[in-house]
Amino acid sequence: MANKNDQIDESTLSRRKFLQNAGYTVGGLIVGGVVGSLLPRKQTNNAAPPAPQPAAQPANYTQATMFFTQEQFKIAEAASERIFPQDDLGPGAKALGVAFFMDHQLAGEWGFNARDYMEAPFFNGEKVQGYQGRLKRREIFTIGLQEIQNYSNAKYKKNFADLAPEEQDAVLTAFEKDEVKLTTISASGFFQLLRTSTLEGVYADPLYGGNSNMDGWKLKNYPGNQMSYAQVIEQDAFAKMEPKSLKDHLSH
Repeated sequence: MANKNDQIDESTLSRRKFLQNAGYTVGGLIVGGVVGSLLPRKQTNNAAPPAPQPAAQPANYTQATMFFTQEQFKIAEAASERIFPQDDLGPGAKALGVAFFMDHQLAGEWGFNARDYMEAPFFNGEKVQGYQGRLKRREIFTIGLQEIQNYSNAKYKKNFADLAPEEQDAVLTAFEKDEVKLTTISASGFFQLLRTSTLEGVYADPLYGGNSNMDGWKLKNYPGNQMSYAQVIEQDAFAKMEPKSLKDHLSH
């Protein structure tokens, strides 16, 4: 009759044998078959690894409308592009994001004339004085852009954004010369406001939505917001500097 110690030894040997066989099974069946297929295998060919793809440019989420409707944005974008068109020297108003600059300004204090005296009585001022009335800039833009659309449809049977460049120029010229008679605002006054806003969008700091990538400044070799000119102040010739925006001075 086997004693208790013999039973323990047989049990231990049996357990060890089971684990050993199980190890063979895991190594030969599971690891080699299933798990092994999930592990990277050493390449046996001499093919060159694929070339790295260029990193995608991050989306600019500031380029969204805050005030304009989709139709108004298209008119403002097309009109500003004719005022400051793209050419061989560089990008135009559309690529620089000028319409977004206008939109963001109209959505804020500038659009509400928050810092202007807007109380009656109102008198007709000289052209050099600009608009003298109760309408806010956002209201003037709303009326002016709609009148551009109306004039385009009346003259060419098309929306302004769909016109050929020379037709768009003709529409804007008609506004500039007051050939379009409006009842609530001056056509030439709105054109001047539109032109001024376009140029501001081209050359303002990118913080405000336009001058994308500081390309407007680069067209003029303008250095932007430099903290100091000490490193070039003693140079006799003009020193060309890479422009800096307000963002470049943000401490990290």
